[in-house]
Parts: sequence; C-alpha cells; structure tokens
Amino acid sequence: MDGRPASVETLTPVVLSNYGAFTSMQIEDGGVRGLDLHLERLEQEALELFGVAVPEGRLRERMRSALNGRTGRCSLRVQLFLQTVTLRSPDAQGEPSVLVVATDPATPLCDPLRLQTQAYAREAAHLKHAGTFGLTRARRAAAMTGFDDALFIGSDGLVSEGSIWNIGFVEDGRIVWPVARMLAGTGQGLIERGLDSVGLDSERRPIDRAALADFRQAFICNSATPVCPVGNIDGRSLDVDPALIDRLQAAWAANAPQPI
Repeated sequence: MDGRPASVETLTPVVLSNYGAFTSMQIEDGGVRGLDLHLERLEQEALELFGVAVPEGRLRERMRSALNGRTGRCSLRVQLFLQTVTLRSPDAQGEPSVLVVATDPATPLCDPLRLQTQAYAREAAHLKHAGTFGLTRARRAAAMTGFDDALFIGSDGLVSEGSIWNIGFVEDGRIVWPVARMLAGTGQGLIERGLDSVGLDSERRPIDRAALADFRQAFICNSATPVCPVGNIDGRSLDVDPALIDRLQAAWAANAPQPI
C-alpha cells in the first residue's frame, strides 16, 4: 500500500468501500505487454474518480516495490482508492492511494468456452472499477445452468463484453469487434496492434443479439488469456479454427514486454 506492506488499518478503507478502480496485468521478467495501456487506464480512472492522477513514475515505483525482486512470471493488480471518499463525503478529491498485489501468474483459458447471453451492463462500463458484484453474479448464474461464463447484451440490445474479457468475432477472415458501452480491454488492444504482422485486419460495428447467428467463429481475450476460442453461445455450436487462434496469439505476442 503506497510502497509499504499493507496492514489491517490501511486495508480497512478498501474493504469497506468499492469506490475505486484497478487494472490487472501479467509480469514477464519485470516487464508487461501493453504496460502503456495499463498506465493510461490508471491515469484516466484516477482523473475521473478522484480528480487527480498518480504520476507515472510513482505508479511504476509502487509496482516495483510490490514485486520486491520477483523474477519470472506473476500477476499484478494495481488498485486506486481514496480514503476520504465515503457516502458521507462523496465529493472529496485528491491523489488516490495505490494498492498493489502480486500473486502467482494467472493460468490462461484454452478450452472452447460455452457462453450464455445475459441482459446486463456494468455501471460506468468504460471503467475497470471495483464494483464487481454484478459480474460475479452473472458468472455464477451462467455456471449454475451449465455454461462457462456470461456474454452481456445491454438495454440497447447490443452485444458488449463478458464478465472479465472482451469478445471478437470472425467474418470472412476479418476480426469484428462489437461497438457498445464497455471496457476497452488491454488484451484486445494488444491483438489490434499485432494484426498487421499476421496478415489480418479488423473492423468495429454494433452487433445485436440477432446478428450473433451470422458468426461461425468467436474468441475472448484479456490480460491473462491472450486468446481463447468460443465453442458455444446459448447452445449454438461455433467452429473452432486452431490455425486462426494461433495467428491471433501471434498478433498478441508481437508486442514485446515493456519494462516497469
């Protein structure tokens, strides 16, 4: 917490309030693929939620401190919160504190996913905020009915995102990303940056529930899972093309880790 070992006293405000935001990343020997995307996200979150951004140098220092000399791979979550923002004083502003948690590396998903569409949209969907009750409830509901995860469709009828990932569809060899109220994922950003290197291109357009039937292939992506195929949506089977998944993985891998 702010460069020092966390204590009960410093963690209590985080536990008692979900007014905050974060980003999660995978560390590879002290570097992160798309670190610039994560730092940009943290800056935008801090400005919108607290009115003041944490200087980039300080964020990097906090991250290095939490790694504490770790080498190899691990997961890192960087969360922002401001103790003075409460229900009694919601208008407080100031530079947020930085909670950094280092854990074992996340295991990427690889088996084709069975997705259940659900009518849901995250509050302030453009932010990766700490209010995750709805996401957990959606994943739980999907799991209890035999699916792996939930694919959200907003009140406007548009396909947006999943619980903790973005989704991409494939049409005539082109990647199609949904346009809707949702989070701009770092995994999606990395794939986009690398598509040219593997001879693929992409487009963005609104996709409604009916249009899902037009796609025969889909995949999900986030910071922990570069690419994972979707094998089923609402009971309808989709094709899985391992060669395409390899190309998308290569597009993601075309982005070298950036040193912290």
